Amino acid sequence: MSLPLIRADFPALGTQVYGKALVYLDNAATAQRPSSVIACQKALAEASNANIHRAVHRLAVEATDAYERARDRVKSFLNAAAREEIVFTSGATQAVNLVAFSYGQVFVNEGDEIVVSVAEHHSNIVPWQMLCERKKARLKVLDIREDGLLHPEDLEKLLSSRTKIVAISHISNVLGLVNPLAELISVCHRKGVPVLIDGAQGIVHAPVDVQALDCDFYVFSGHKIYAATGTGVLYGKRRWLEAMPPYMGGGEMIETVKFSGTTYAPLPMKFEAGTQNFNAVPAWVPALDCALRLREDEAVKKEQASILAFVYAKLTEDKRITLYGKGLEHKVPVFSFAVKGAHHEDLALILDKMGIAVRSGQMCAEPLMDRLGVTGLLRASFAPYNTLEEAEYFVICLDKAIEMLV
Repeated sequence: MSLPLIRADFPALGTQVYGKALVYLDNAATAQRPSSVIACQKALAEASNANIHRAVHRLAVEATDAYERARDRVKSFLNAAAREEIVFTSGATQAVNLVAFSYGQVFVNEGDEIVVSVAEHHSNIVPWQMLCERKKARLKVLDIREDGLLHPEDLEKLLSSRTKIVAISHISNVLGLVNPLAELISVCHRKGVPVLIDGAQGIVHAPVDVQALDCDFYVFSGHKIYAATGTGVLYGKRRWLEAMPPYMGGGEMIETVKFSGTTYAPLPMKFEAGTQNFNAVPAWVPALDCALRLREDEAVKKEQASILAFVYAKLTEDKRITLYGKGLEHKVPVFSFAVKGAHHEDLALILDKMGIAVRSGQMCAEPLMDRLGVTGLLRASFAPYNTLEEAEYFVICLDKAIEMLV
């Protein structure tokens, strides 16, 4: 499919900003949604707006079927072993919190250890800190090397007989580097340690086969991969999910409720208490269909490779700019950088007036900012619907913005 046709399927890309065509380069924060996802949500809200898994009337049955079709689609997309291993959440943040609470409740005790990396998003740090406070456990931090990657041999040195879980990202939302997951997971499993992967960025930029990876948990958010906001996925191996207690109590996650004691529903309902986001979750189907089409489209792949090479070259060649996350071998088109003598927020505001949307600040990764010795960065993150022409315009405008400030 041609890029103009692909872009036409994303209504927001036609937006005008200050009289200029929008160049949306904040995709690592939130991707734009295709017409198919928007239409799916609208149709459900208009014609099948009923609570799921409860009533037997037609609207409820239609809503339930649409919701459960989404589970099957996610299972297929991840190559999970069973649909019961797919739990719907409000996003990656809730998914991590669910595991931290429920897994931690059973398997983490005083004096035990949990390992996270210095490059994690706050959502994959704070829930583990909270668990450590509750259980009097210890949080250990895996550092990155100068190449920005996590290395298996460094992880192996951190593991001990008290390590209960390792939580690391597939791709850093700041550095845009793909970590060697298979090797990292293998190191942990040789010592009997389960692994949670934060796939909020990974699910967008790389095919994910959870069985091939052999990860124990994999989490991601819908709004990063063209699906609806307020939706997320927790994949968990059945043996762990079966052993974990519910994260929340309420309707639908129960089998029987009596004052003498309550029993819980089987997977995955055990972890989906209350009224679910039934107008939004079914949109996983068109969203993942879209993601797969874009991933396999030859024109898109060629354009993305050109964007990656072009922007990387321009940012690394400019002596005024320091790019964090170097090395094309492991790089995706997520670029975080600092400009000597210019504040990242000032640059972002000037670029905004030129029609370019980028992210500035700490990217919810304050420990990584401290590790890099910066207070914040500017980030331009590209999606498959972005074009080389937009990349070229971004570089031209960035140069103008720097000249205005330095």
